[in-house]
Amino acid sequence: MGKTVLIVDDSASIRQVVSMTLNGAGYDTIQACDGKDALSKLNGNRIHLVISDVNMPNMDGITLLKELKARPDTRFTPVIMLTTESETAKKEEGRAAGAKAWVVKPFVPQQLLAAVGKLIMP
Repeated sequence: MGKTVLIVDDSASIRQVVSMTLNGAGYDTIQACDGKDALSKLNGNRIHLVISDVNMPNMDGITLLKELKARPDTRFTPVIMLTTESETAKKEEGRAAGAKAWVVKPFVPQQLLAAVGKLIMP
């Protein structure tokens, strides 16, 4: 069984592309459409990495990141922000909240896999 990655993005097509990229590299994936959906999908599942968009309805990625870091079961789970946001202030906010990497959309699959590979081994 591979490592499990939770993909959180309000765009179904982005979730699908990220999922196909990761599945092709041997990772298992769970998809969520926003931060609230992501938290509901944790329910005891062992998540090895979270890849999250920043701008989403209901609960944005930075708020989700803070929620994950506040929970004992996900406090040490690495998070990659995958977003169109490239402003330094937004990146700093993400880093301060605990993001381990920041990948700007549109992304190159090999770049994303390299970032994932540095944080978890397949």
